Amino acid sequence: MMEWWVIVEALIQLPPIIWLCSLGPMGWLKLLISLLIVSLSYYYLVLPLNWKRDLSDVSYSHEARGKSKCQAVRDVRRRRKLGNLPPVYPNGWFMLLEADLLAPGQVRHVAALGENFAVFRTQEGEVHVLDAYCPHLGANMGVGGAVRGDCLECPFHGWRFRGSDGKCTAVPYSEKVPEFAKVKRWESCEVNTVIFVWYHAEDEPPSWRPQDVPNVKNGVWHYRGRSEFMINSHIQEIPENGGDLAHLNAIHGPSVLAGSDLHSVERLITSFARHVWSATWAPHEEPDMAHAATMRLQHEVRLFNKLSLVSMNVRAEQIGPGYVEMYLDTSLGPLFIVQCVTPIEPLLQRVVHRIFCPPLLSIYATFVLVGEAIMFERDIMVWNHKKYEDKPLLVREDRAIQRHRRWYSQFYSDNSPRFSFLRENMEW
Repeated sequence: MMEWWVIVEALIQLPPIIWLCSLGPMGWLKLLISLLIVSLSYYYLVLPLNWKRDLSDVSYSHEARGKSKCQAVRDVRRRRKLGNLPPVYPNGWFMLLEADLLAPGQVRHVAALGENFAVFRTQEGEVHVLDAYCPHLGANMGVGGAVRGDCLECPFHGWRFRGSDGKCTAVPYSEKVPEFAKVKRWESCEVNTVIFVWYHAEDEPPSWRPQDVPNVKNGVWHYRGRSEFMINSHIQEIPENGGDLAHLNAIHGPSVLAGSDLHSVERLITSFARHVWSATWAPHEEPDMAHAATMRLQHEVRLFNKLSLVSMNVRAEQIGPGYVEMYLDTSLGPLFIVQCVTPIEPLLQRVVHRIFCPPLLSIYATFVLVGEAIMFERDIMVWNHKKYEDKPLLVREDRAIQRHRRWYSQFYSDNSPRFSFLRENMEW
């Protein structure tokens, strides 16, 4: 039987055709297994993780019962009681794109916050966000448009609009550009590998901005992967988990090995390990930081509820209505996660997590991101089906929930749009 080192020697010493012909059946089998192991190792251990779940991928399998998951989603969205919802689009900074998805000279269309955006990057790397629709005849400039210098060119008639202020700079078939010809420019910034847009129902300018994390900006922490989820809920339900301290040991206590399905997380085979959580939440008291709040978590994995196996301290900075920075101090070293929540529709949220770490913790960061994704899917199973209770029945230990709601209310204003029932909003 040909051993693996013989194959290696053949690879080194013989021309490819000769050693391939001399391998024999067992040699071919070992070679294929080796290639499979190398490929899987590269995919899972070297490439950044991309954990992506669509709306029908989480929490609807038990609703299907002989019908497709998409139909199950539509049925749940149609019959679910919504409650007295807060305004659907808060004021603040929201992610439109992950920065690595927009190359120099590229434009992309993004629909979010009840708006349509054309997001483009100049060849020099500067990002601009304009209203997607050309004021000439309404073409979507994010679909087929072209980047010309610092301008975006409409694909329909070639009108060009400057990214810095939205003014029209050229009409190719006209001798004169109308002075009033312009498209709305949206305030934007690129921070921590994310492209944000400023949304405000009263059109007020930004009162604060997300800030670069030095270890991400200077490359000390490397990007190791992402997770992306579509969630059937109001946006406020998601950050409100920060004030809901009691849910941690209820939903996130069972071992991550039990998976994300709440119907079966308490499995006997995985009950030997549990996650134990303690946490606090408080808004910042500084006047210039009123838009921020901090959640501190202590997390450990216990075997048989006695032996502490892994511990972790987390500081989660909620910055505005849809952005969180999570600093993880683990027993193996530091990790960093950004969470971005973007309202695509009134009851449809896109949530993206991106994880960063020192180079030597790459594999560990991948496992942490997988575990975080599984735990997050447990929350999604609740969010996808729950009703918003504007007057919840609370006990004294739930006081952080009401405190969180008072803090979050600052992101709504008089003209913040309210949810109105439309059939289109229930279709997916």
